[in-house]
Amino acid sequence: MSDTPYAKTLAALDALHAEDPRRVEVDGEPVPQELWHAGRMSAWLERLHDQPDELVCLAVRGQHLQRWEVPRSDYPEGRVGYLTWRRDQGQRAGETTARLMREAGYSAEQAEAVARMIRKQGLGRDPGAQAVEDCACLVFLENYFGDFAKQIDHDHLIRIVQMTWKKMSPQAHELALALPMTTEARGLVEEALAG
Repeated sequence: MSDTPYAKTLAALDALHAEDPRRVEVDGEPVPQELWHAGRMSAWLERLHDQPDELVCLAVRGQHLQRWEVPRSDYPEGRVGYLTWRRDQGQRAGETTARLMREAGYSAEQAEAVARMIRKQGLGRDPGAQAVEDCACLVFLENYFGDFAKQIDHDHLIRIVQMTWKKMSPQAHELALALPMTTEARGLVEEALAG
């Protein structure tokens, strides 16, 4: 199993994730933030799909690849700056993941298919791109939404929740609504969905 293209690529991705200098505490131990994030992405994929295709698994695992190397603060404030940063991050993560896949023995076509999923091309039409988006939204709602909600203006936050919701599949909606949330966070989600 460890000599398969899939196992080699997964190990290479996680080795890069492990280089993240930022740490989160998991069960009392410091863990590279990006490695932890990639693990949460994969865990949500397992809940969304019984037997996900290995290319989808790699796209989900590589979605946040080396994000710390180009911080959001390097881009202008505001929506345009954010969208440009996010597009550039997707491009970088897709290119790096595709290179690791080719080095591990995948075809150029398979590598490019995963890069497209990471860039979320075909969102709403391509099941792989949709899986990447669903997992990213679920990780955000599960782990970052509470703190994020404290930093953003109320009306802006409602719009963000509404835009996030529109990009998610019905199955991801069900999982999101089952997440444990503070009373305040749940109220914001309910307000956004009622609007």
